[in-house]
Amino acid sequence: MNLYISVLRTLVPLLVGWVVTAAGAFGVDADSTTVTAGVTALVTAVYYAVFRALEEWAAKRDWKPLRLVAGVLLGWARPPEYPARASARQSAAPVAAVPPPDPEGRPA
Repeated sequence: MNLYISVLRTLVPLLVGWVVTAAGAFGVDADSTTVTAGVTALVTAVYYAVFRALEEWAAKRDWKPLRLVAGVLLGWARPPEYPARASARQSAAPVAAVPPPDPEGRPA
């Protein structure tokens, strides 16, 4: 799951940046700069996905040298770790039971 999340967190900004560049004020003009930007985004995305997948594969096989090389080629020796979020039911503090009021208005 961490691999999928980290790839998405890289690919989505690249894609959005390219679309914004390509759509320049909604008058899409496919000049060489736009094509270069698209190719750059594509090459970057493929590079990241390949080395991130290689890093994950090496981690699952406990092959530390390959994991380190792949991580360094991505700019950081260790892959990101995203902690699992606790559900609202697990993280909420228990609510203390409040006794019902006395029908005659006396404190409990």
